[in-house]
Amino acid sequence: MIRVLIAEDSVTVSELLVAILESDPQIQVVGQARNGVEAVELAKKLRPDLITMDVHMPAMDGFAATKEIMVDAPTPIVIVSSSTSRRHVELSMHALRAGALMVVAKPDDPASPQFNGRQEQFLTMVKAMADVKVVRRWARPAAGPQVSPSTDELRPGGHAVRVVAVAASTGGPAALHRVLGDLPGDFSAPILVVQHIARGFTEGLADWLSTGLALQVRLAQDGEPLAPRTVYVAPDDRHLGVRGRDRVAVVEADPVGGFRPSASFLFESVARSHGPAVAAVVLTGMGSDGVQGLEAVRKAGGTVIAQDEATSVVYGMPGAAVAAGVVDVVLPLERIGRRLLALVRKEEGLTAGRSPRQQRKENA
Repeated sequence: MIRVLIAEDSVTVSELLVAILESDPQIQVVGQARNGVEAVELAKKLRPDLITMDVHMPAMDGFAATKEIMVDAPTPIVIVSSSTSRRHVELSMHALRAGALMVVAKPDDPASPQFNGRQEQFLTMVKAMADVKVVRRWARPAAGPQVSPSTDELRPGGHAVRVVAVAASTGGPAALHRVLGDLPGDFSAPILVVQHIARGFTEGLADWLSTGLALQVRLAQDGEPLAPRTVYVAPDDRHLGVRGRDRVAVVEADPVGGFRPSASFLFESVARSHGPAVAAVVLTGMGSDGVQGLEAVRKAGGTVIAQDEATSVVYGMPGAAVAAGVVDVVLPLERIGRRLLALVRKEEGLTAGRSPRQQRKENA
């Protein structure tokens, strides 16, 4: 039995969530919180297997509640939001960085023709996320030891990388923010990103990712030129790729493996356009999207990097790629950015520039 706590200030929505969740015999709702303060108190008292968390609540919002819960009573948290306003999306993204697992849309009106399908999808996500092993988030993270990069990281062999393609799903926004934050403002390769996230949140994701980064981040537009120092995020329900060698492609082709945007579509596209000058990165996420495309990257002579299991929220996508034998190197999250920098600056290694995070440490 999966024990769920609902944090939702709307009585109507809360009761709808109870009905949806308890329609599955494997799920029991053990509590309902009307605000973030109650959510924190009930998380400590009831110790549920999972919490569904609204972001906009009185007394304490979902972001602040998530932070406290992940410090005092670590629990899998799914953000459930009906709004794609800038403020709500920003709170949702901050909650993900604080330890929440994913963002899902609030269920539609039961009279909607899409209701049954979305109810099943919601229940599937809840059951999958309840199995995720979360870790305590400390209010003040302890400084870890400084690890020197290996000689292999400093001086990679093969072709210098001219384009980077990244795919992620569950846990991806926070992982993306970490990787991109480790790259300097003069990072010369364009970066294309497929992030599986609830519809309506991609624009807010791009805005949030750009906060505090030295790189430009924006939603991709079909036909725009690929530019250095720029991150292109796939928009809702569109595949992302490359047209020719120097143009962004945003297309409405059929889903690949049930996904649109699809990681495999992106990886296959950059493999065709740039061959051995591609670095493909697969980060934390459910499922196996990307494996087919990574095979194309490997055959074209490109480099494939996978996030390791220890730092992944869910080791589905990177684990599937590793199991398929299409990964060149498996790295913890904190080492992926500098490996990309080494691949792009083949001759210079890492000495040619420091990331904004490194610069802030040096200036502190």
